Parts: sequence; C-alpha cells; structure tokens
Amino acid sequence: MTASHSPRPVARFLPVLMLLLALSTLLAGCGARSSFFGGPDPFGEDTVFGEGRHKAVLINVNGVIDNRPKSGLFRERPGMVQEVVAQLRLAAEDPDVKAVIVAIDSPGGGVTASDVLYHELMRHRERTGQKVVALMLDTAASGGYYTALAADRIVAHPSTVTGSIGVIFLRPEVAGLMDKIGVRAVVSKSGEHKDMGSPFREGTDEERALFQSIIADMNGRFQGLVRERRPASHGHEAAFADARILTARQALAAGLVDRIGYFEDALAEAASLTGTSDLRVVTYRRDPLPGATEYATATTPAGAGRMALIDLGLPGMDAASRAGFHYLWLPEAGM
Repeated sequence: MTASHSPRPVARFLPVLMLLLALSTLLAGCGARSSFFGGPDPFGEDTVFGEGRHKAVLINVNGVIDNRPKSGLFRERPGMVQEVVAQLRLAAEDPDVKAVIVAIDSPGGGVTASDVLYHELMRHRERTGQKVVALMLDTAASGGYYTALAADRIVAHPSTVTGSIGVIFLRPEVAGLMDKIGVRAVVSKSGEHKDMGSPFREGTDEERALFQSIIADMNGRFQGLVRERRPASHGHEAAFADARILTARQALAAGLVDRIGYFEDALAEAASLTGTSDLRVVTYRRDPLPGATEYATATTPAGAGRMALIDLGLPGMDAASRAGFHYLWLPEAGM
C-alpha cells in the first residue's frame, strides 16, 4: 500500500516567495552596472545624439537643491550637489568637451547648497574654459535661478516658471501642540538668544528682527549676484525685487534670461559660444539607458535604489521641513 502525503500548504511559502519577488524587482531596477549593497557605481558616458568629436555635456539639476545623501532601501545615494560636481569633474578631464548644458528643473533649495552649485559652475568655467549654458525647464525658481546665474547664457522654455529671487526661513513650531498634551521642553542656555528658532516656544519680537536681518543679508548676496551676472536686469529690479515668480516672457523682459526656446536653442547657444557647429551631446549616467534623449534626466533608472510604499507627491518636503534658510519656492508645501 502506497502511503499518501498531503501537499504542504502554499501559505507556508508565501513569505519566501514575496521576499524573492521583492529582491528580484530591486535588482532589476538597479541595472546591469549596479552594486546591490555597495557604494554608487561609477559614471559612464552615453551619447544622446550627434557624431562629432567635440562634446556638449548635459548635466541635470532636477528637484530640490540639497547636499544631503538620499536614503535608499539598502544604501544611501549621493546627494544632488555631489552628483553635479562629480559630473563637472569628469567634463573637466575630457579635452573634447567644449560646453556644458545645465538643464534646471528645480524650485531651489538650501542657501548653502545653491551657492555651492553656483560656485562650482563658476570655477568650472574659469578653470576649463568650457562654456556653460543654462536651460530652464518647468521650474527654475529661487535657488534654481541662483544656479543658472553661473552660466554664460540662460535659455528659458516658453512655459518656464522662474524668479522667486529671495530668501525664506522655515522652522516647525510645536509649542501649541506641547501645551495641549502637557509636555514642555526645559532649556538651559549660555546666552539669551542661544535657542532662537527653537520649535519648542514662540519667537520674540527681537528674535524675529534678528532673523530678518540675516534674511536681508543673504538676500543682498542673491540680489548682488543678479546685478553682477545679469547687467541687462539693471533698471528692471521692480519686476523681481519682491521675490515674485515670473513667466519666461516676464523674465526675458526683466533681463534675467537671454532667450526663450527649447533644447536645440540651448545647443545653438553652446555652438555659438564655442565656435563649434557639430557638438555631440553626451551625458553621464551610473546605468545605461536605452533610447536616451535630452529629456531623460535621471543618472540612474527610475526606482533604482529605492522602494517607496507611500508617495505623498510633495517633492522636497524633507528638505523644506528642516529648519533653516532657503532659496526656495515650493507651493506644494504651502509656500
């Protein structure tokens, strides 16, 4: 008599199957050159289009400008500033690179991070002699425009939103909530203003005045760079001194951009500046991207290195929610 064996319940294997599925999905998203638990993979050069010897490198400033690394499921990914600077250094080492096109789609970000991008682009121009063209996409506001100021030419798309030339100080305040739940913070400090900006109490009139003086100082630097880098804006300060946002046409009338157009117009500006008519457009990516075009902005494939269970659809909320000074326009966060 043959003994019969009842089949094992499928449910016992579900956790293992789910784990294998998750791992396979993650590995597939990381691409052929990705390391699973290691650090970021080196950049590789991809040709976007063209066949000439001389190159124009397309570098993207996409999202809130921040220097902090981005958290992934198993590892951290480099922050935006680190990624841009790394690509600039690759371009600097290549004698065939004649120009850099910086495609900006950003509402701005941290004051220091924005200033670092501006500084690195200026230094790149001065050290290499390569020309820099800024191409504004959907949004190039506040710190996004601050970054564009380093370029030899600025091209805005017809539908670009730019401007917001100014500074904002953000800080969470939980004093009211703490009062409701009966919790308080006990602070010992060495000076009267040592805890100014604390989220655990309301600010005083004197502290608000101190913050306003800091904002004015930082805004003075921003406005000064506009005057220095955009002489055509002289006499049009009323159009942007109050930190309003501007359309592409308004920015052109105020002397803040040189031209309204598309990618091919930015490339034409690069060709004119370099005296080279057959520029080959290349980009640096950590993973190959089949069918790459000038509108594919990521250095890694979509979803690589991250697994989001909930997406609130509020880009930059992490950066914007941290206390600090920002060159930032982010209406999604109520600003």
